[in-house]
Amino acid sequence: MKRKLSLFLCAALTLSLLAGCGPKTSDQGSASSSNNTSQSTSQSKEDRTQVDLMVLSGPTGVGAAKLLADNEAGTTLNDYNAEVVTDNSQIQTSLKSGEVDIAAIATNVAANFAAQTDGSIQMLAVNTLGVLYILDKNVGVTSLADLSGKTIYATGKGANPEYILNYLLTENGVDPANDVTIEWLTAEEVSAKMISSDSAICMLPVPAATALMAKDSAVQQAISLSDAWDELGNGSLAMGCVVARTEFIEENPQAVADFLTEYEASINYMKDEANVQAASELVAQYAITPSAAIAAAAIPQCNLTFASGQEMKDLVEGYFSVLFQADPASIGGGMPYDSFYYGLA
Repeated sequence: MKRKLSLFLCAALTLSLLAGCGPKTSDQGSASSSNNTSQSTSQSKEDRTQVDLMVLSGPTGVGAAKLLADNEAGTTLNDYNAEVVTDNSQIQTSLKSGEVDIAAIATNVAANFAAQTDGSIQMLAVNTLGVLYILDKNVGVTSLADLSGKTIYATGKGANPEYILNYLLTENGVDPANDVTIEWLTAEEVSAKMISSDSAICMLPVPAATALMAKDSAVQQAISLSDAWDELGNGSLAMGCVVARTEFIEENPQAVADFLTEYEASINYMKDEANVQAASELVAQYAITPSAAIAAAAIPQCNLTFASGQEMKDLVEGYFSVLFQADPASIGGGMPYDSFYYGLA
């Protein structure tokens, strides 16, 4: 079944920065405390390893909401100092400086960064699959071949979206360098271009895509790039992951293991249909979306997942092999070594 974006958002989705979400008093984490009654008594801050955590806004931020709530309630095994940012480059800068221990980032950016820094990071888990869509406003696009001769407003230059789009265009007979004009902008700029135009085409990820369609009813889903990818028999898109500095892993093995346990539980909670209302309230509580109603519509479209160990490697290598054949530079010039994958070196 084709993936369909929700058309019932009542307001535009605006992703906000979450700066310094360190532990607070338990009354501030009331949304999560009711879900932790079976857990042991909260540990004191001094007993927990401090972990500086940074996540890329969008689906990654949604998946971490339960972890943030549990952290505020003091029920997590680690003491997380968390921040949500809007650009992969911010995460790379913080990883390089050592200001961040664990981060959520685009998979191909992680591979590039590891290659450029002599393996200074390792991939811990895949957390996000395909979330990209071609949206159409009064143009009439129904296939990737229809994009020939058109202008596309897009976000994600240098990260997975650019390479996925280029690959899919090429596989559908459209030369991305000569047959189409791609304007690389921020998600906010893409949305502004679409709203101000009488007819236009764009590529956006969820939840920005759902937000745009809510704001402008003339904008419609034209193509799910996940479906287009699947049709080529290349396996699943593995777009997002969590990584950690190798030095931090070596110095804090238990903290890393605890993070993986807690992060997997957070993702599973957030994507469980039975938790939509409570999960939406958590996302709104942390200003990842402006309201619980918007969050409820966006969460099912975020394609959250959790894959670690051999499952992670198999998923990522299948995806990376396609990117490597299309453009080796997209993943740092070569397939990552086993040491790139946490627990498999």
